[in-house]
This record gives sequence, C-alpha cells and structure tokens, in this order.
Amino acid sequence: MAHPKRKISKTRRDKRRTHYKATAATIATCPVTGEAHLYHRAYWHEGKMYYRGQVVIDKSVVAA
Repeated sequence: MAHPKRKISKTRRDKRRTHYKATAATIATCPVTGEAHLYHRAYWHEGKMYYRGQVVIDKSVVAA
C-alpha cells in the first residue's frame, strides 16, 4: 500500500475540498394553486396532490 511521504496540511486539504458545495434547490410556483414546490415533484395542497398543475390524488375522495 502507498503511504504519503509528508503530512498534507490542513490548508492544502481544504483547498482541495472547496468544490464540494451544497446547492440551493430551485423552487417553482404553481400557476394553479400558487404553492411553492420543487421542480418535477408532486406536492400536497389543501388535501389534494398536484403535479404539473393537475390534481393527481384527491384525499377527500379516497377517504369517503
């Protein structure tokens, strides 16, 4: 197994890791409900699940 000849300094290690960043999620606003949600994701609003502006699941119908 290979072993390092010298200790890598904290500065050099941190410089290498600068590219690992968390990116902010892109938020979309539904034109039908006005609800903010993640792109390409279904979301719940007032007991109904919407995807691309259309009702996918209506909880009031399922429960009744």
